[in-house]
Amino acid sequence: MSKTIIVWFRDDLRILDHPALYHAALDGKVIPLYIHNETEHTNSEWYSLQALTAFQQQLRDKGATLVIKHGEPVRIIPEVVQTFEADAVYCHYQYGPGSREQDEQIKENLFVPVRQFHGNVLTEPGTILNKQKQPYKVFTSFWKSLRSLPIAKPFPVPHKVDWYNGKASAIPHAPKSPLNTYWQAGERQALNKWRQFLHDQINHYQEYRDFPGIDATSLLSGHLSHGEISPKLIWHEAKEALEITSMENRFQHTMEESTETFLKQLVWREFAYHQLTFFPQIIDKPLQPKFQAFQWQEPDPLLLDSWKKGLTGYPLVDAGMRELLETGYMHNRVRMVTGSFLVKHLLIHWLDGQAWFSRMLVDHDLANNTMGWQWVAGTGFDSSPFFRIFNPVKQAEKFDPDGTYMRNWLPELRNLPLEYLYHPWEAPEGVLQEAGITLGKDYPLPIVEHQYARERALEAFKQLKKEANNH
Repeated sequence: MSKTIIVWFRDDLRILDHPALYHAALDGKVIPLYIHNETEHTNSEWYSLQALTAFQQQLRDKGATLVIKHGEPVRIIPEVVQTFEADAVYCHYQYGPGSREQDEQIKENLFVPVRQFHGNVLTEPGTILNKQKQPYKVFTSFWKSLRSLPIAKPFPVPHKVDWYNGKASAIPHAPKSPLNTYWQAGERQALNKWRQFLHDQINHYQEYRDFPGIDATSLLSGHLSHGEISPKLIWHEAKEALEITSMENRFQHTMEESTETFLKQLVWREFAYHQLTFFPQIIDKPLQPKFQAFQWQEPDPLLLDSWKKGLTGYPLVDAGMRELLETGYMHNRVRMVTGSFLVKHLLIHWLDGQAWFSRMLVDHDLANNTMGWQWVAGTGFDSSPFFRIFNPVKQAEKFDPDGTYMRNWLPELRNLPLEYLYHPWEAPEGVLQEAGITLGKDYPLPIVEHQYARERALEAFKQLKKEANNH
């Protein structure tokens, strides 16, 4: 006798390479369920509602109805199981400590089985270990280990699904947002964007990926964090494209290196999930315990606010923070520079930066965002050392050499000659007047002097080492 199975969709709003859906379709009638339980108005939440709208339409086109409920999953799952007299619940694992706790609670209280699958990762987090059967703490070793493993092939779209088709559920209202200008959600958008990048751009990725003024990255992070495309699909399609290129023997070397560099970014995301699984304290405590004693400054609300609004007086930092405010996204190289500025120039705790990014990023991902902040703060296992302090002027000169990115996000500096664009405070008064800029009015003076900030940060690090040696 055919079973009735609830497929609980969460951060996996797709039908291609969806293990839970694939197995449910083989085992019986499928009731697709989504539970809306967000209370914070974040950009990621805004995106998830766009993704939900697109997914509801995608299912409707297949003659299926997505059941949408509101509230706590612990309460709602048993109710839905009872309403539909379901025989099982299928879903994908989530790896944050709060989600894992919630899923265990649901399993304990439910009178039908819950089958979970690793649907949003390349490998099962927690299974890649070194020779001592310990988790890897260095990314390069993790990468070498993972790339030697067979990565499971993506599941196809189920050939035939006995979908539930009932009364349509209303989607929570998403407030109007300028983000609409920049992002279109949905599995179809994700697949189109990925395949276009694979076809047209991936062989230039290694050369240009660090230059925010050049369109050289995939912009898939939002689709990945909301599960509109799976990492396994990306992995295998990239590998297949490489094989075809090697058969044609054109651009093979460039394509191989560039594809490997791109796949390393995908595996960096994977590394973040493995760390989150092994070390759940990563979300609010330094992975290197000695940093518990680090003397962060009490956050000055004015300084923190200047950073958030892109008013620090350092053009590359400000361009990045303005890009984030406007689009809910920031180029990865600039994420490093803006993050470093907060924790090292201002000595503000990385948790303040993590909280702002989690609110503002459309591609917010607990594992990735947390590990990124631990990396930039020097508190993680395989991090940029704390004593390596990005000079925001030199970073701008190196990675935005013609000023394209900074001029785009800082319209008030557009008429400033390039030689002064990196450090407007050094521009002669006549040059500033000609560009229509009054420093301190049209554009801020630096909120902290680089050399002073650098020495202060190094002194704080020296004190930390001294304390560690005394214990």
